[in-house]
Amino acid sequence: MENLGDYYHDERMQKMFCLVEQPKNLDDIDISESFIKNLVLKIISTYGNIKVTQLHDITGLHVDILEEILHKLEKDDMCAQTGGGFLFSSVEYTIKKPGREKALQIMHENPYIGICPVSYDEYYTIMSAQLKGRFPLNIPKPVIENALKDIVGIEDGKQTLVASSIGGTGFFIYGGPGTGKTFLTSKMANMLPPILIPKYIEFSGSVIQLYDPDFHKQSPEQPEDPRWVKVAAPFVFTGSELTSEKLETLFNPNKGVYETSPIIKANGGILLLDDLGRQKEDHNIILNRLIVPLENKRDVIYIKGSPVIVHTQFIPILSTNLEINIVDEAHLRRAPMHIILGPPNSDEIVEVFKRNLDELHEKYDDTILERFREVYIPIADGGEQLTPTFAHARDIARIAQSVRIRNQEETITLNVLEESLDAHILIAMQRKYTPELFARIIGKKV
Repeated sequence: MENLGDYYHDERMQKMFCLVEQPKNLDDIDISESFIKNLVLKIISTYGNIKVTQLHDITGLHVDILEEILHKLEKDDMCAQTGGGFLFSSVEYTIKKPGREKALQIMHENPYIGICPVSYDEYYTIMSAQLKGRFPLNIPKPVIENALKDIVGIEDGKQTLVASSIGGTGFFIYGGPGTGKTFLTSKMANMLPPILIPKYIEFSGSVIQLYDPDFHKQSPEQPEDPRWVKVAAPFVFTGSELTSEKLETLFNPNKGVYETSPIIKANGGILLLDDLGRQKEDHNIILNRLIVPLENKRDVIYIKGSPVIVHTQFIPILSTNLEINIVDEAHLRRAPMHIILGPPNSDEIVEVFKRNLDELHEKYDDTILERFREVYIPIADGGEQLTPTFAHARDIARIAQSVRIRNQEETITLNVLEESLDAHILIAMQRKYTPELFARIIGKKV
């Protein structure tokens, strides 16, 4: 492998790009002419006056397709040209009275305005081609090293991440707050190959939103057809806010689209169910909802009462800081591997503290690092013997930056560090109370 890019844009992905070349006429596009006409008419009606180049930007449709559609709409007395230059892309259109009336009727039935969706059949075909034989993966060593380079310690956990990524096998991760559960699992996405997804899907005239910028990170290379987007393997995470209702695809009247659930957004990547046992709803009901999508790699959603099959090939990760037995055996079989995280040792937490300071571009010297180490080493060795977490290292670095700026210091001094340690609530409480009392105060089982 010459570089990491060869893994993230391999021969298979290049073939996928060839399959989603931008259509340039109505005969080649997978969406019906009537849907496109309605979409364009709604946009013109909404804007009042709009140039073809703006229509192109909004819909993602090739100018030649727009030219065909607009001429048909003109012929039907729905819109009219109001000006423009020599190039068709510069021509401006306005809505006419019949067009406005038609648009109002269409908007009532389907209010969606935006990029033209991909047909359901096209989505299913391209997605099936990508997911077939996705696992086991042959992940090159440089890709693994690059993905895990920010993880300090946790050697057994790293090995589980690699094995899980290779085989597409889920796992259970257990550890107290601040031990790095979410951070650790998020690095898995960098070991998985990217995936090509449509931004929107059309099914029986309705629009389903698949692309979510909160969880789908766009890759540098993008296909010619802007209706499709190449994204890094998704890392979708949910926490105590999760309910069984949020695992369903529901209609959003404000957007005029059906919004897909985390189960579908995680396709091709990872779904982390964090804070299990802290949901308002019984977490076993939520886990039961995942059984069929995990077993079949597909799920059924309902669009206006009609069943639609969608792809759901993701790696499940179950996470909690409660007792492990809150998850029953049937659910653990879907995530058969495990990672148990404990407190980091003094070398590990100092290294993470140092990395956070460096990332914040802070100036400091070794005395700062040694003082931070003393907080966590045994009393017999001259330390305070507090219980460390990786979250402490991150938080103290950020607090120290704020204290330094407030005190108008150029570098992080010992005084700045001491003020930062005093300001951290969990460190202050550990200093004040015995370990047993501290555990009871924060609700942690001793």
